Amino acid sequence: MTPPPQITLLDRSTPPHLLTLVVLAGLPALNMSVFLPSLPAMTAHFGTDYAVMQLSVSLYLALTACIQLAIGPLSDRYGRRPVLLASLAIFVIATLGCLFAPNAVTFLAFRMVQGAVAAGMVLSRAIVRDIYPLNEAASRIGYVTMGMSLIPMIAPVIGGSLAQVFGWQSIFVFLLGSGLLIGWLSWSDVGETAVTTGTSFVRQVRDYPRLLGSPRFWGYAAACAFSSGAFFAFLGGGPYTADVIFGLPPFWTGFCLGAPAIGYALGNFISGRFSARLGINPLILAGALLATGVMGLSLVFGAVGIQGPVIFFGLVTFLGAGNGLVMPNATAGLLSVRPDLAGTASGLGGFIMVGGGAALSVLAGIVLEGSPTPMPLQWLMFLSSALSFACALYVISYEHRLRQGR
Repeated sequence: MTPPPQITLLDRSTPPHLLTLVVLAGLPALNMSVFLPSLPAMTAHFGTDYAVMQLSVSLYLALTACIQLAIGPLSDRYGRRPVLLASLAIFVIATLGCLFAPNAVTFLAFRMVQGAVAAGMVLSRAIVRDIYPLNEAASRIGYVTMGMSLIPMIAPVIGGSLAQVFGWQSIFVFLLGSGLLIGWLSWSDVGETAVTTGTSFVRQVRDYPRLLGSPRFWGYAAACAFSSGAFFAFLGGGPYTADVIFGLPPFWTGFCLGAPAIGYALGNFISGRFSARLGINPLILAGALLATGVMGLSLVFGAVGIQGPVIFFGLVTFLGAGNGLVMPNATAGLLSVRPDLAGTASGLGGFIMVGGGAALSVLAGIVLEGSPTPMPLQWLMFLSSALSFACALYVISYEHRLRQGR
């Protein structure tokens, strides 16, 4: 058995500390959600429409998905460390631009450039796969994403408090300080971990068919995408369900929308504890089965007329737990197909997950419009979870056939 690597915080001659990887993965999530409570105030400040300012969410999400496609190949070519540090520097400069933007157009332009921070999410996963073998990598990714999942729960509270006391600009001062601090931490703690670097883009393109033509890669990527798709559908339809269908006040709406994040953190904790011991495929299958089962139960309750916020959001908490089992393990699986292209695989997997999730989020809003019950959303979340379960079965069956030589 290979002994675990020795790790010392703030020593880049040793592998990065887990704390560093957690905050690197968490900074994109912080940047995504911390300013949401201030959108109305920012709309008034720039004298524009709310729909225009909301582009800072929807356009940012779409651009982040595309940036992940570039970050991976760049890190496989030039190394994890230089791409990560350059991305954090771009983020800091763009945050300054957001802070001093004179109008909404300038703000949105710098907001899009802030998307470079997505490198933290892509490369934290790739770095883990560089350092650890497959099952141990899944365990570490579980811990990284567990920390990341907690940030969207507390970031809006932080942003709302700062905006209420100091104004919306203080949020971007906070992001600026966070970017500088994490940049210093990365400079001090993250050495180069890529197994091979310097491969030309032409050589990478020639190697892509071995990655993109792998059934294992697409099986793991699809399992991850459909699992997260159920959560993104919830993000698109959950606010409407809580506010319009169930008539919850704002406080309880916010509380209920955080329910899947609690389950997700629990699922990631279980992945962190048991992936190395049990292997990634059993946990992917268990997570997808849990998510599909609870959403099926939700449909049964709805079909017999038992609907209410406690049942609906309570079951969604278990959906989050299932996602917490699927996503770190499926991510480790897709990174293992070609370890020398781990950055590319991480970026492509992130693009598939975020891009597909954004589409399901929009679809959820469309199918719920005017519905007196959340049944359309429940069906969408059930079908997405069931497809994740089918993909997990496919990967396990495919690997079984490979072992049997068929």
